[in-house]
Amino acid sequence: MFSWLHSYNPSPILFDFGFVQVHWYGLLMLVSILGSFFVLLKKAEVFSLNRNQIWDLLFWLVVGGILGARIYEVLLVEPTFYFSHPGQMVKVWQGGLAIHGAWLGGLIVLWFFSKKWKISLWKLTDAITFVLPLGQAIGRWGNYFNQELYGLPTNLPWGIPIAVDNRLSEYVQFTHFHPTFLYESIGALLIFILLFWFLKQKRFTGQITLVYLGLYSALRLALEFIRLDPAFMLFGIRWPIIFSSLVILLVMIIYFKKIIILKNKL
Repeated sequence: MFSWLHSYNPSPILFDFGFVQVHWYGLLMLVSILGSFFVLLKKAEVFSLNRNQIWDLLFWLVVGGILGARIYEVLLVEPTFYFSHPGQMVKVWQGGLAIHGAWLGGLIVLWFFSKKWKISLWKLTDAITFVLPLGQAIGRWGNYFNQELYGLPTNLPWGIPIAVDNRLSEYVQFTHFHPTFLYESIGALLIFILLFWFLKQKRFTGQITLVYLGLYSALRLALEFIRLDPAFMLFGIRWPIIFSSLVILLVMIIYFKKIIILKNKL
């Protein structure tokens, strides 16, 4: 696998029929969404949800997630580029979907349905965050084919080649870079496996959500120190570093508060 990664030059387009192109990014996003919801359908009863509710959530979460991810990308990641090329804002198949924006967009959708169905918001977030890392593990490979979200230059045998046109100007002399997409894909898959095991161990509603947010934020925090993609800077620090750190802190506060409340009830 390492030799393949080290030498293969991916193309963002899977098929080109002239009048229509099938992009790897779009296909993998579709597979990640359907795969995640298939698992959720199988585990719906664990979260006290029925299949009709899962299907209702599917459409609106996709819409809310993509809109949130794109708006976040446009406003906080590469505003100069997108406002100079407004036509690129709608081309989501070319990449540029920020997970933190998807979180916010999805949360709005879940809040709406929690009110509509009179269901705990924590219960809905538990259901979605349970399968979310599986979708991320699959979807991150779309970044590979788009040659985006790579890391610092490296001579390691699993370093991936990046075309000159896709390299940042200050790294144009280098050829191989850290496959941060792969690191995140593997990390997300491990988080999903842990959450799958954790289903029978959880002690309170919202625990799956908090464990996912804490673990993914720790993973993202670690990767931010080698990622080279553009990011909004605050006080000279990449915004995802600040955001992930705040999420970890908030998760720890809420988690231990819930544990204390649980112990007091016993």
